[in-house]
Amino acid sequence: MAQGSDILVLENYIDGKFVSSKKYIDSFNPATGKVYCKLPDSTNDEVDAAVQAAKRAFPIWTAWHVEQRSQFLLKLADMIEARLEEFAQAESKDQGSLEVLGSSGILNFYSFSDMTLRCFAVKFSYLLTFPGKTLAQARSCDIPRAVLNFRFFASAVLHYTMQCTQMEHLHCLNYSIRSPIGVAALIIPWNIPLYLLTWKVAPAIALGNTVVVKPSELTSTTAWMLCKVFQEAGLPPGVVNVVMGRGVGAGAALVSHPDVPLISFTGSTATAQEISCNVALLLKHMSLELGGKNPAIVFDDANLEECVHTSILSSFTNQGELCLCTSRIFVQRGIFDKFLKAFVKGAQEWKPGPPDDPNSNMGALISKEHLSKVCGYVERARAEGARVLCGYSVDPPPSLPEQNRGGYFMNATVIIDVKDSSVMMQDDIFGPLTCVVPFDNEDEVVRRANDVRYGLASVVWSRDVNRVHRMAGLLQTGVVWTNCWLVRDLNLPFGGMKASGLGREGAKDSFEFFTEVKTVIVKH
Repeated sequence: MAQGSDILVLENYIDGKFVSSKKYIDSFNPATGKVYCKLPDSTNDEVDAAVQAAKRAFPIWTAWHVEQRSQFLLKLADMIEARLEEFAQAESKDQGSLEVLGSSGILNFYSFSDMTLRCFAVKFSYLLTFPGKTLAQARSCDIPRAVLNFRFFASAVLHYTMQCTQMEHLHCLNYSIRSPIGVAALIIPWNIPLYLLTWKVAPAIALGNTVVVKPSELTSTTAWMLCKVFQEAGLPPGVVNVVMGRGVGAGAALVSHPDVPLISFTGSTATAQEISCNVALLLKHMSLELGGKNPAIVFDDANLEECVHTSILSSFTNQGELCLCTSRIFVQRGIFDKFLKAFVKGAQEWKPGPPDDPNSNMGALISKEHLSKVCGYVERARAEGARVLCGYSVDPPPSLPEQNRGGYFMNATVIIDVKDSSVMMQDDIFGPLTCVVPFDNEDEVVRRANDVRYGLASVVWSRDVNRVHRMAGLLQTGVVWTNCWLVRDLNLPFGGMKASGLGREGAKDSFEFFTEVKTVIVKH
């Protein structure tokens, strides 16, 4: 619904109905710095209403055969795909940024849909012509990924098999079965909102659970639009509910609710620690996908051209507001100067700008407060003696149009002469900046790369196949890419080590998280 001529007012979606709220939160367009949307500031009562609706719907939805749920997810995928343009417009405006898939050419996603192997290939241009979060990019990337999530899990749920053993001497047959757990709390971050929402909703409901979603208060529009699809598709009331609001209000009420047995959270490590402390005594199932301080390690035998191109993408995609972005680049000393010269040149040509400008490479950061935080880190690095080779400025980029001068834009920033102990090398900053430092040998770089509290992802660049396998075993990260970045097979586990997460997501891992296993022993 609209208020006035250009302010969108969102509603919660509870028990199959859109419900207005008594209080609202302003949501800003990051590219202009102006309010364009208002969303509910949900209370405990609204959260409880959503949980109770999900609880009532659970036995109804669980009674559906898995084939019926699978077909319904495929229907949802088709309906989202039919509204691709509408979702692309909203996603671009709501988050004002870019997510890029793959490296040096094509990224392949594989899924089984209607018993047919489907390959989703996303192509992109190289460094100098790569677009920002334009509408074209939202059309070709972000929304298709959300569609893929429903199609992938709709198909994969039909092919999950259980264990069976026989104890002949005891005349016993043993087998395991899995059952949906109940109401799942799904908490979504702001950086790739629709993709991450569908990444959690699809397996949860495919397996028979019901859900209450809490999207970020900074990016709730596409969650609200998705609820319209659920309603039009005829999803039984209460299977999916969406309550909006702040983490300290709606989020805290949701994760601590006694009728919510499992929580899937993607966001910051600090917030996850609060959630863990608050629900520890309740013994809830938890899956936590958190931040990172991801290293790239460039050996002197790397394909330097491909490495520089992809490292630009891995450092500045989505303005660095992506948990998988590279923020520490270790370069072997013999090629350090050559790499640095090419990398800085590429970073200087990586331009921030309006999402609808085909010449933009990056959009705006998510908020004024976050921009200030990222800039503060650069100032602190300078005070510690680090050098900023390009990018950072306290003033808006001069190339911005007048209507975007109030937006939260920052240039791609490259920093050198920084110590491993610096906050620049230790903290999850989540902005368009990266540190480039030299190293001499494998043992040294493994120790330095692992010397952080995070362990989400890493990249190794080398032509030596023995070395890349050796490094993959030594690096303390949940994902290790070699000579590529952001290639994903949704069948395989995704998640981090140490402070980067708890549990994994993916076909098998999501199925195990959203179900409870039971062993049955039959004597015959």
